[in-house]
Amino acid sequence: MSSNLLFANDKPGQHADSYYKASANQLPQYSTLQGAHHCDVCVIGAGYTGLSSALHLASKGFNVILLEAHRIGWGASGRNGGQVASGQRAEQDELEASVGLEHARQLWQLAEESKQLVKDLVAQHDIQCDLKPGVLHVDHKKRYVPHSRAYAEKLQKEYDYADIRFVDTEELRDMLATQAYYGGTIDKGAAHLHPLNYALGLGKAAEDAGVSIFENAQVLDYRDGEKVRIRTALGEVEANTAIFACNGYLERLNDRVASRVMPINNFIIATEPLDEATARSLIRDDVAVADSKFVINFYRLSADRRLLFGGNESYGYKFPQDIKAFVRKPMLKIYPQLENTGIDYGWGGTLGVTLNRMPFFERLQGNLFNASGFSGHGVAMATLAGKLMAEAVDGTMGRFDIMAKVPTHPFPGGTHLRSPLLVLGMLYYRIRDSL
Repeated sequence: MSSNLLFANDKPGQHADSYYKASANQLPQYSTLQGAHHCDVCVIGAGYTGLSSALHLASKGFNVILLEAHRIGWGASGRNGGQVASGQRAEQDELEASVGLEHARQLWQLAEESKQLVKDLVAQHDIQCDLKPGVLHVDHKKRYVPHSRAYAEKLQKEYDYADIRFVDTEELRDMLATQAYYGGTIDKGAAHLHPLNYALGLGKAAEDAGVSIFENAQVLDYRDGEKVRIRTALGEVEANTAIFACNGYLERLNDRVASRVMPINNFIIATEPLDEATARSLIRDDVAVADSKFVINFYRLSADRRLLFGGNESYGYKFPQDIKAFVRKPMLKIYPQLENTGIDYGWGGTLGVTLNRMPFFERLQGNLFNASGFSGHGVAMATLAGKLMAEAVDGTMGRFDIMAKVPTHPFPGGTHLRSPLLVLGMLYYRIRDSL
């Protein structure tokens, strides 16, 4: 068994056997890095953060090399739930209490920009990724409903956000064919998309902008200094600046990041295609759904009317042997009427989480930058992270610093004890979810 998450659950250089891979618009292949190369900026990792960094840097005139251990969008960026969510991963009440009102408002504005950036990139580069509006947040406990109502009103009144409103029990049960929830909010400014096709579209845009992309080019180590030297199995890059865009797959490439960003595994299944009436009964308005559990259930309909359902997490290196059965169980708690529906695909992926669920932005040294730990909120925020890092490399640090000023503490026990301690914490929240 591999103790490296880059290889623990996947075949080298191959996308996960997911519904997203099966419905990808294209799966271009790029050569691996061989020999010595020089560039202005070397970006490590071709997920949303790295692809966006490379695209925005190239658009500013930088000579960029992008290194990916497997394939473009291979990691969480090509396997996730596809939700383009509003706000930060932490709610504004929490942020106001932790960083102050002014800073919290700045974080909200950046989050709003992150959604618009995704929409703009999709339009600008004609990325065919089934982008659709709407995310429904639902409460699995009655006692959570007053908070949902109050939070929607807070965003409307204090943040001038008119795209969200409260949904009561009666309306919610018209919107979803389940008795599992008691209320929630509908956010029409949020959206959902095909995550792998979005990543591949960003890759094509980066290539068109002049980025040199190398796949199957795992970074083995680096040496910092006036120049950064990045080594792969068959080559080396000398760069003025390097960007870590590895999220949950960083491993021990940088210990400071690894102590603050922990990998966890999440899983999704795709049903067989559903008839129109069944699909619309499950999710009437074709929005994405996320519930209030700490270990979130999230789901939506695909373009060909499959239910894509995400749920359950694991914290070791290996994925469960039967992912379909692992996720089918929580799905049937929400939709027992799918008992006899076939499951065509089941896959997992690794994301990066932080203690406070806010991403970890930092200029590690003068010419080393990091953004990671998006904690399941990465489609929009990781895309914006790339733009902010491009601004920072270009000498404008202000917006990057808004994110970097959010305190991100190391996991207790460092990289050795973070996993067992997180498992204990997650067990507590699982028990709390069930009470």
